[in-house]
Amino acid sequence: MSNILTLALSKGRIFEETLPLLKAAGIEPIDDPETSRKLILDTNQPDVRLIIVRASDVPTYVEYGGADMGIAGKDVLLEHPDAELYEPVDLKIACCKLMTAGRENDPEQNGRLKVATKFVESTRRFYAEQGKQVDIIKLYGSMELAPLVGLADLIVDVVDTGNTLRANGLIPMEHIADISSRLIVNKASMKMKHTRIQQFIDQIRQAVREQNNG
Repeated sequence: MSNILTLALSKGRIFEETLPLLKAAGIEPIDDPETSRKLILDTNQPDVRLIIVRASDVPTYVEYGGADMGIAGKDVLLEHPDAELYEPVDLKIACCKLMTAGRENDPEQNGRLKVATKFVESTRRFYAEQGKQVDIIKLYGSMELAPLVGLADLIVDVVDTGNTLRANGLIPMEHIADISSRLIVNKASMKMKHTRIQQFIDQIRQAVREQNNG
C-alpha cells in the first residue's frame, strides 16, 4: 500500500467542485460516491485512491497518516490550529464566509454573550482578540434555531448566500474569515512520496489557475 496515494474527501459541495480539478490532473473516480456505498473509491489511476470521510475528520485522517492528502474547507482547518499539516494550495472552491449572525432588532447585550456554533476554536479566538469573554455552546447543526428559542444570543456559522439566515429571521453581522477549500498534505508522506505528491500538487495548482482564468 505504501506506493498508493490516498486522498481524503467529504461528500457534497467540496467533492463536486473538486472533481473538475482532479480530472484536470488526470484522476477520475471509477465509482460515483453519491450512489456507491463504498468508502474507499478506486480511480482510473492505479496508484491513486479516494477515501470518503466526514468533512470535519479530513484533517485528522491526513495528520495521522490515514490519508496522504486531503481536501478540507478552511473553516474546518481553523478548528485544528495545531495540526501538523502542509497546506500547499488554495483550491478557490466552496467559497463562503465565517460570520457571526443574530436577530436584527435584538437589544444590545450588557452581560456575557452566549454564542452557539460548531466552530468553537474560531469563535473563541475571534472574541478573545476583541478582549471579550463569551459562553460558547457547541451545536452540530440547525444553528439558526439557537437565537430563536433563547438558547444563544448569536451564532457563528458559514454564510454563503445568507438565504437560510434570512429565512429564519437572522442577519449576518461580523466577518471572521473568508473560507475556501485547501489541499492539505501529511508531512511524512511529503517526505516519503515527495516526487509523486509534488507532481500532484503541481497538476492541481495548474488546474486551479486555469479554472480561475477560464
